[in-house]
Amino acid sequence: MTRAERKLDHIKHALSTGQSRATWLDDIRFVHQALPDSSWDKVSLQTQIGELVFGSPFFINAMTGGGGAKTTELNSQLARISREMNIPMAVGSQMAAIKNPEEIATYAVVRKENPNGLIFANLGSEATVDQAKRAVDMLEANALQIHLNVIQELTMPEGDRDFRGALTRIEQLVNELNVPVIVKETGFGVSREAALKLQSINVAAIDVGGFGGTNFAAIENERRHRKLTFFNDWGVPTAAALIETTTLNSKIPVLASGGIQHALDMVKCLSLGASAVGIAGVVLKTLVEEGEQATIDLIHEMNEDLTMLMVSLGANTIQELQQVPLIISGELHHYLTLRGLDTYTYANRK
Repeated sequence: MTRAERKLDHIKHALSTGQSRATWLDDIRFVHQALPDSSWDKVSLQTQIGELVFGSPFFINAMTGGGGAKTTELNSQLARISREMNIPMAVGSQMAAIKNPEEIATYAVVRKENPNGLIFANLGSEATVDQAKRAVDMLEANALQIHLNVIQELTMPEGDRDFRGALTRIEQLVNELNVPVIVKETGFGVSREAALKLQSINVAAIDVGGFGGTNFAAIENERRHRKLTFFNDWGVPTAAALIETTTLNSKIPVLASGGIQHALDMVKCLSLGASAVGIAGVVLKTLVEEGEQATIDLIHEMNEDLTMLMVSLGANTIQELQQVPLIISGELHHYLTLRGLDTYTYANRK
């Protein structure tokens, strides 16, 4: 199977396997504010990652590219949506275009459709400095995502089996590129231990990419003769990964992704300390099944719902939202307790 065929296979299986709703975000409940002292016109959805200013606290996360005409069209549509909604967009891994220049157009179309928007390039942790610079130049990108996908690679029949030296390579990219380097997991979550390592090399942001959304182990298992089913339930759920990463008292921004399906999920992630939220699966499904305008309408509705929820909580900014009290229960509470993380503080924030 060629790399381009595999890219199309991933899209097909992502749509068919769906999302598991195992993020543990349902274990979070807000404390109702009967006197919120807020109003719709006072709420600001703007957020910031370093010098990158987002018009809304969510972005279209990495999905595709490198699969010929089909992925060219998908990326064209996603870029137009990001332009219309003034939100950032990340492309899928550009290694396909690094290996095969014929695939460059499947990615470069994003900048053509959205000449002034925030666009994130994307490569795996195996990337060299030269490859990273080529990926950034390909899109005139504003930042580079480096994705961590050990479990996907191990499950992938033709995947990598050697992951030595990844942190050193990422540090080289941080030091030598002229754009911010964001490190993201791809659906299996960032633990406190991994976040501390990334913090030590001064990455620009950490995207926790938690378990509970599109499951790339399940997708790759669909392509295997002998299934590695033990990886299908592997990973740190999104809510737990967020808390593990945001409680490091670091100045490095944290991004939330992994199974985010609606505005309530977004508000919960932001209240746990995320600076922005990445959405992929819901956007892809809506785009493929209902079209471009329906996807734009969906994002409009998410912004409206997000504003409504912030008013109800008395939070006029993302920073204020990160101080509202919330109750953590269920499996998430059990996990955090065993990991030595205090849930009492969240319940009594003011």
